[in-house]
Amino acid sequence: MLFEALRDERIAMDTEFLVSERATKIGGSTMFLREGERVSVRDLIQGIIVQSGNDACITVAENIAGTETAFADQMTKRAIELGMNNSSFGNSTGWPDPLQRMSARDLVTIANIIITEFPNYYPFFAQTSFTWDGVKQNNRNPLLPLGIGADGLKTGHTNEAGYGLVGSARQGQRRIIFMITGLESKAARANEAEKLTNWAFRQFVIKDLFKKDEVISKADVWLGENKTIDLIAEDNISGLFPLGSLKNVDIEINYKGPIAAPIKKGDRIAILTVNTPKIGKSEHHLVASKDVASGSILNKILASAELLGRKAISGQLWAN
Repeated sequence: MLFEALRDERIAMDTEFLVSERATKIGGSTMFLREGERVSVRDLIQGIIVQSGNDACITVAENIAGTETAFADQMTKRAIELGMNNSSFGNSTGWPDPLQRMSARDLVTIANIIITEFPNYYPFFAQTSFTWDGVKQNNRNPLLPLGIGADGLKTGHTNEAGYGLVGSARQGQRRIIFMITGLESKAARANEAEKLTNWAFRQFVIKDLFKKDEVISKADVWLGENKTIDLIAEDNISGLFPLGSLKNVDIEINYKGPIAAPIKKGDRIAILTVNTPKIGKSEHHLVASKDVASGSILNKILASAELLGRKAISGQLWAN
């Protein structure tokens, strides 16, 4: 929500937020803010991401929404708008609260949104340390110094949830995002995160299936100057596959046809579904390769007669 406020120009990186007494007394991980001082949004972002400062979280919440409770309500509403239906918030810090919950899927969802929609701010997550008021604190993400492409995102710990990490790493053109939780120690979190990252890059490959504008199939056309139309890929189609599993990939093409003319080039006609064992399904749009105008009156009469003939034959076969 802070990044959205920056994007929408409601605030700027050099906007200063006032620190309240409540923020300084919350406890837990801290940026070591002082009551009454004014701190820039840029510094607060680093205090939240690098130092896990609860005081920085509350300062942001109070200055954006008036109170932390109001900010938490806004967080819950925004989560629902983003499709994160297994999330609700009772505070801005992530501390245990009866209202506080997030599923692993929702955490990965918000991580993906941050990476894809806020690329200007994402580099903060790869920052290894931050110094505020003479106190230097290191980023708690154990993957950052390992040289395996890790560049985010956030660690967490409570007695109830154990040690966790929402992590991301990039090698070449591949990026992975993952969530681990319930670990018993920082060391266990570091070990599991490193193993998971290496496993993901070593045991899975990205394969190109179809290029943009490549003809993949045909669709029947109803009452058009052509009886069929080529279906082409709207975008490049690729997939993530476990090593050695390409022979087990199932590809289906579905559309409601025949497609009534007129048809415009680029109209979405069909859905291509790639079903990969151990990965799941991904869907991709197939579009019309060209314009198809409505047929002449004669063509329409012939097409109608052909359809009636098919129905008659079908009825005779059923009767027999």
